[in-house]
Amino acid sequence: MTIMFTKKRIIVGITALLCAAVLYAVVDTAEAQRKFARKECIDCHTKFAEKYLGMKTVHAVVKDKKCEDCHLRHGIVPKLLLKKDGNDLCYTCHTEEKVGINKKHVHTALKKGKCTTCHNPHASQGAKLLQAEGNEVCFLCHKKDAYSRKVVHGVLQSGGCSACHLAHSSNEENLLTKAEAPLCKSCHDSGGASFKKAHGNYPVETKSCSKCHNPHSSSQPKLLKVSAHNPVVSASCEMCHNPPSSPKPFETVQSGAALCTTCHDAAGLKAGGTVEHSPFQGGMCTSCHDPHSSEYPRLLPQEGNKLCATCHPAKGAKTSFPHSKFGEGSGCLSCHKPHAAKHAKLLVEDGGKLCATCHQQMMDKKAAQVHMPFGQQMCASCHNPHGSNIPGMLKDRMERVCYSCHTDAETRFQKTHTHKPVGSGQCNSCHNPHSSAEAKLLKAGVPALCANCHAEVMKEVAGGVNHQPFAGGMCLTCHDAHGSNIAGMIVDKQTTVCISCHGDMGKQMMAGAVKHAPVTAGDCTKCHSPHKSKIAKLLLVESPDMCFACHKDIKEKVEKEKAHQPARRDCLRCHKPHISALPSLIAQPLITMCGECHDLKADSFSRAHIGIDPAAMNCMNCHSPHASKDPKLFKDNIHPPFAARSCDECHVVQKQ
Repeated sequence: MTIMFTKKRIIVGITALLCAAVLYAVVDTAEAQRKFARKECIDCHTKFAEKYLGMKTVHAVVKDKKCEDCHLRHGIVPKLLLKKDGNDLCYTCHTEEKVGINKKHVHTALKKGKCTTCHNPHASQGAKLLQAEGNEVCFLCHKKDAYSRKVVHGVLQSGGCSACHLAHSSNEENLLTKAEAPLCKSCHDSGGASFKKAHGNYPVETKSCSKCHNPHSSSQPKLLKVSAHNPVVSASCEMCHNPPSSPKPFETVQSGAALCTTCHDAAGLKAGGTVEHSPFQGGMCTSCHDPHSSEYPRLLPQEGNKLCATCHPAKGAKTSFPHSKFGEGSGCLSCHKPHAAKHAKLLVEDGGKLCATCHQQMMDKKAAQVHMPFGQQMCASCHNPHGSNIPGMLKDRMERVCYSCHTDAETRFQKTHTHKPVGSGQCNSCHNPHSSAEAKLLKAGVPALCANCHAEVMKEVAGGVNHQPFAGGMCLTCHDAHGSNIAGMIVDKQTTVCISCHGDMGKQMMAGAVKHAPVTAGDCTKCHSPHKSKIAKLLLVESPDMCFACHKDIKEKVEKEKAHQPARRDCLRCHKPHISALPSLIAQPLITMCGECHDLKADSFSRAHIGIDPAAMNCMNCHSPHASKDPKLFKDNIHPPFAARSCDECHVVQKQ
């Protein structure tokens, strides 16, 4: 009985625990859901909601808060992430077939741009999510001026662009809703008396209305294009065409130029010109003129230069440095006649004379020295008259233009050391391409010309020494203006250049038995500055530092050991700088030179040298001339008996 009661209590306890666990789990899950409830995009993008959700037309996916139909979710940092790029995203709902992307003519904004050029992807105050109302959305790309001239097509005013054009695509040109003639006839009664009278009873309804009329707006009555042929304006079609009752009313009564010259005097168009434009000569008037009407002056079918470029594409190519006349005013006709001219290439004036009509100021600058092409007005020998990708409208890179005449110069200038302007092809850094008061067309005389680049080098040293050719501005005495195979662009080997002025030194060099290494190598600038110095004799630095630059072993000994005073102060106390008749370039015989500082007759000298006659001595047999570890400047390796002054161990010496 007790056991059964105990079991019952255990079962009840377990059941209570399970119930509590389930209840806790339910409450915990609800709490978790409450804490981590997923937010909508507009919970954060409140400004977006304020801007778009109240607009007249809201994109369905925006209205339904289905942002993720187009966007990918982002993290803490906001970032625009679309599921697909550009129009491909729109095509997931608005299929290409429905938009009509496969039709013959597709709206440029759709084909090459984005749907968002015209449509707002979220919402708009206009219908169909358009960025602007009615025609204004079209004027975002199409200049409004062309559609709002004095006479505006009625249908454009009343029905807008969409009355005649489809928005996305069409099988007709210009995105028309139907072929041009049927479209026009949907408003204009081609059978009406007024229509027939206006068109001289010709069956124009079978042709293109836009041949004569601007379909949008015009400054001319009846929407005629800006430039209209007189027979068109007066509806005198029979002046050129067969009668309207003819089986072939639109055929012309004569062909080619024969028809045009019934009104237009060919001789008058030539104006005495003997060089004729090919289309004019061949009677191909309609190559350049529309026989009915045009939006461009003189019935040209295209804007002036563009028309010319259809036959002369190279001349119409865009360049970095275009001829100003080519891009303004009359364009090509600034320099060329359209029909015939007295000069080659249909120029309105002969060569340089034509250029002078604008560049007279340049022509008036002729100086004492004139560049031959400039003097003979051969402007086109260097310049491209239409434009160029080279500054100054040059026909080619500057050096190539110059070398085309100065053929020998290209070879002469190809040196190991080339003047920077020559190497970079900037001949006009030094030369004036047209004329100059200086010889060789230099922009200025030397040294002023050189100072344009080398101003810092050209400054003379105050209180120092200036090399005479340098001080006298005789740069070209030593340097080649274009280039040289010798460092420094000098005109010859250093020795030859220097000796050409320093002749006495040249003679000494020839006679000298011992020569300084730089002298032998002909490297004068190893020690001397060719231009200027603060030190006498144009030395680069004072002695002994000058000498130590090469004689590093001696410098080390002088710095670390007991130094001979002349070696520490001035090498030239003992040595000659260029040549000598004696070894090691010493200035005098050794004992004589040493005797200038050391009293060879003194008792102390005699005792130190055990009474040996100085005339029989060679000081360098025992002493180092520059430095030594020994206070008496003895050499590093000393014979022990000599060190002990025990000469008699080896020599028979009679001491005094």
